[in-house]
Amino acid sequence: MNLLSRHRLWQVGVDGVFITFAWFAAFLLRLGWPVNHPYDRFIQPRVFVIVVVLKLAIFILLGFYTRWWRYVSTRDIWSVARGVTIACIVADLVVYFSRITPRVVYFPRSAAVIDWLLLLALVTGSRAVARTVIERPKAGDRLARGKEIIIAGAGDAASVTLRELYKYRNLGYTPIGLVDDDPRKQHLRMHGVKVLGTIADLPRLLRDNRPDEVLIAMPSASGPARQRIVEMCREAKVPVKTLPGLYELFSGELTTQIRPVQVEDVLGREQVEVNFEQVAGYIAGQTVVVTGAGGSIGSELCRQIARVGPEKLLLVERGENPLFEIDRELRQDRGFEDCVAVLADAGDAEKMRPLFEQYKPQVVFHAAAFKHVPLMELNPLESVRNNPLATRSLAQVARDTHVERFVLISTDKAVEPQTVMGQSKALCEWVIEALGAQKENGTKFMAVRFGNVLGSSGSVIPIFKRQIEKGGPVTVTDPEMTRYFMTIPEAVSLVVQAGGMGASGQVFVLDMGRPIRILDLAQNMIRLSGKEPGRDIEIAISGIRPGEKLHEELWGGHETVSPTEHPKIRKLTCPTIDPKWLDDELAALSALVAAGDAKGVSKRLAKVARNAQRLPGKKAKTAAAADAVDAVSEQPVS
Repeated sequence: MNLLSRHRLWQVGVDGVFITFAWFAAFLLRLGWPVNHPYDRFIQPRVFVIVVVLKLAIFILLGFYTRWWRYVSTRDIWSVARGVTIACIVADLVVYFSRITPRVVYFPRSAAVIDWLLLLALVTGSRAVARTVIERPKAGDRLARGKEIIIAGAGDAASVTLRELYKYRNLGYTPIGLVDDDPRKQHLRMHGVKVLGTIADLPRLLRDNRPDEVLIAMPSASGPARQRIVEMCREAKVPVKTLPGLYELFSGELTTQIRPVQVEDVLGREQVEVNFEQVAGYIAGQTVVVTGAGGSIGSELCRQIARVGPEKLLLVERGENPLFEIDRELRQDRGFEDCVAVLADAGDAEKMRPLFEQYKPQVVFHAAAFKHVPLMELNPLESVRNNPLATRSLAQVARDTHVERFVLISTDKAVEPQTVMGQSKALCEWVIEALGAQKENGTKFMAVRFGNVLGSSGSVIPIFKRQIEKGGPVTVTDPEMTRYFMTIPEAVSLVVQAGGMGASGQVFVLDMGRPIRILDLAQNMIRLSGKEPGRDIEIAISGIRPGEKLHEELWGGHETVSPTEHPKIRKLTCPTIDPKWLDDELAALSALVAAGDAKGVSKRLAKVARNAQRLPGKKAKTAAAADAVDAVSEQPVS
């Protein structure tokens, strides 16, 4: 432990003066001046040296000089009081039982008490005065009180945070220092708070300063950087909290709200920087439809689109409560009144056609779909009805009413699909490809494909959270299973950008970074909850379910992958699906759905997914395209 920093030798010197003064004043007050023989032996120079050396040694051993005077707290005052008491008792005993003074001379007990009181007042008072002077309020209310925190980061976010903490003392935080890896910021002060060192110095600073919490104020920090800080704090048994990350700031709500670190903060991903106002220019002043408006993706689409200022936003949702919630949020919480809540099935052409004819939308985001894989295995009729058949119905209405852009939200499970849900979403993409290939079509049809989104309803993270809250076990299907993950605001921002790119019939895929092991995800979540996997919370391996892949894919072997102007959006091209064949298969599936033949639907759906008929064209990913994509994939992803 760094018991005595060279930067704090002046504090030792000041305390040495206090010790000398208190000892001399105690005898002077008790015995008067001059101090008569034989008590004058207690104020000889060698006695002063022994007393000062003993007390300073005890002060150093008790960590007096590992704390900043400017940040002294009530807890520190009590520590100082205990240290002064111990030092005084030890010094008195050593002086009394040593050969320095004759044994016949009794040590004045009242002088010992006076010495203790004077030294206690000087040592604690000096620290309190130092803090009062150094941290004196500029506007009458500058000094923060409460939990002592070290802030990781010394940038703009930390500056805003410090101002907020000083402005609102009821937040209950006292910043005692900053850490930042920028060498230019070392030993500088921000709003009176000193940069104590780098992130690498954090273990030592946690040991020496013993803060109540660490606050991560680095919105743009990568997942591993946050994970590193979390691990340091966990080893030091210091709680750690964070400000919102970039993925939370995509919604435009810059806030200094302090919250616990979540698994989203430490996942190994780069945060995507999107100029939303620029990329979403095609939405401003337009009438926009969002289907599935109450879902995880649909509701975030509504939030981000509302920021751009569309002329009208139509919220299409079949669930009453989700529709009510997003409509209320837009109107009351976000002040966006130009929205129309439509309680309807997006696949109901009789309801959608008059709606489109009345409002004449220019852009449609189709996010309405059934997505839960095990549930769709049990309900293939509804999976087909609500996914490919509803997509075809809505897309045809959009085409007939001259919608300018139609954007389908797709999924990586549509690639080489093995499940009912994946097969139904593959058909949705084919519908978009087929309609987009029609030469006479005035509507641009496109699809955007991505993997799992963090925190969506029914996803693995909310499930793990509930299991951890119950004390476990946390169920993982396979130790080697991986999945791609992206935050909802990040995915939606890229979806909106992709909607303004490319030609009709185009399928885009979002760069999901590197896949994450589900086992690692579970372990991270358990540790972030303050527990240890295997000791406090068990992890149970449940086994892969039928049709479930060990590793998901973002594109298939028949698709050509090429970059776009945005580094996080890739363009897929492949031979166009045969529209005649697709119409025949969808008609057959529709008949089976109408007849209620669930087994027939499952068999037909699997057969369609295996035997997609495509028109002649390029059938394989070119080597150049593959190399380009591999080069992008191998870029470091944090």
